[in-house]
Amino acid sequence: MSDQSPGAAPPARPALRKSLGVLDGVAIAASSTAATTSIGIGLGVTAGVVGLHLPAIMLLAFLPVLGIAGAYSRLNRVEPNAGNGYVWVGRSLSPWLGFMVGWVNIVATVAFLAYTTAVTGSALIQLAGEAGVHRVGDLALDAGSTAQTTALGIFVLVAVTVTAVTGVRTAARLQTGLLVFEYVVLLGFCGYGIVTGPHAFSWSWFDPFAIPSSSALAQGLILSVFCYWGFEAAFSVNEEVREPRDASRAGFITLLTMLALFLLGSIAFQRVLSEPELAGHGAQGLAYFGDRLAAQPLAALPLVALMFSAVASLQAGVIPTARGMFAMSRDRTLGPVWSRVSARYGTPAAGTLLIGALAAAVAALALVIPRLADMIMATVNAVGIVVALSYALTALAAAVRFRPLLREDRLQGLRAVVLPALSAVALLGLGGYLGWSFYSSTDHLELRADNGWFLLLTPLAMIGSGLVAAAWAKWARRSPYFRTGKGTDADAPALLTTLS
Repeated sequence: MSDQSPGAAPPARPALRKSLGVLDGVAIAASSTAATTSIGIGLGVTAGVVGLHLPAIMLLAFLPVLGIAGAYSRLNRVEPNAGNGYVWVGRSLSPWLGFMVGWVNIVATVAFLAYTTAVTGSALIQLAGEAGVHRVGDLALDAGSTAQTTALGIFVLVAVTVTAVTGVRTAARLQTGLLVFEYVVLLGFCGYGIVTGPHAFSWSWFDPFAIPSSSALAQGLILSVFCYWGFEAAFSVNEEVREPRDASRAGFITLLTMLALFLLGSIAFQRVLSEPELAGHGAQGLAYFGDRLAAQPLAALPLVALMFSAVASLQAGVIPTARGMFAMSRDRTLGPVWSRVSARYGTPAAGTLLIGALAAAVAALALVIPRLADMIMATVNAVGIVVALSYALTALAAAVRFRPLLREDRLQGLRAVVLPALSAVALLGLGGYLGWSFYSSTDHLELRADNGWFLLLTPLAMIGSGLVAAAWAKWARRSPYFRTGKGTDADAPALLTTLS
């Protein structure tokens, strides 16, 4: 029974302030994708799996992600919503699956923020070492120590979270400046490495069939999907852009830019570094790359770029997550604190601060894995699997929603239905195969990044916690979302004719 009096106007829903354009969306999405961090750390992790075939795996992973981007773009044009995949999947497939998309994006981003917090601390300690500071009192600084890097990184996380509260446009302006510096340094060093690197270029680097095994191919693809993850941050602020198409343009511009940078970086790294060097330096990979190409102080520039990238991705990770939780809270699938909008800044300020606090807490829990390189491997594998699941479900939602186009326009049907469906099947197959390979790789559980059961248990825990949270939202909060799958803003006209 409603407690609203007859004839009374419905309560105004919380609204976000529209202030963003295409370039703002690109800045947020590019910072969330964190190309410099992915190149500086992700390439080394991926090379440890696929060897000297980084260009091949980056190109191959781009294909399903491009299909996913098309699904996001079309769904955004008919139903822009800060909850995006959570609303789209809930409406087209199932409220339970929609909630799961929203939930795994939240927990994956919190895990990513925790990992990036440590990466930021590591970059700062490495910079201190380059400046000749190797001790603080009796403490010897160690850029590979999870404890030291996490403690330092949490201070940075607090600062960027506070900045994110003041507004997306303020954050976008800060990130634009950081991105310009990062990309200038990245392009300069990678271009120089391609021209002067001692290792001969080989077309075999682009041959996916030369990857050592099918399990290595699957894990490499999941790791590469993780590197592309973040382009959809442009859609998480789609209620704050002036035109829905601006979010789509920003997403595609970011994705294509990431492809170019990843190919440039992978070729440059393989021209400059041997396979053991590439796979063996982990979080210090970009600093080692810079040292091989230049003397100090120029050699420190890639490290500064890595630090800026990590700081920007921390802030960019907080922003879309707070908005996804804003949309879920608006639908009463999460508590009301997440949908409180600051009267001063027009942002979900309380939710933004809570996201930062959660990420700091998870970063502290990660101290059970003492080596930073092991923590990175465990986090990237877990997040890669749940991101693949989220992407696949969103693509399936697009295929289901736009299936009438198969009868009306074959070309539009191919782009709106077939390509997203194929991308979804590919990602679900990859995630399933990788999970099975983790399960069958050992017969016991250890808290180690090379233990298959631990690598499998982490994403399963993320998914399982989502089922518990969904049950609570359905039966305890009695959210209307579970009756219809529609979000608060799901009354946007779903006109398929607007897609042509």
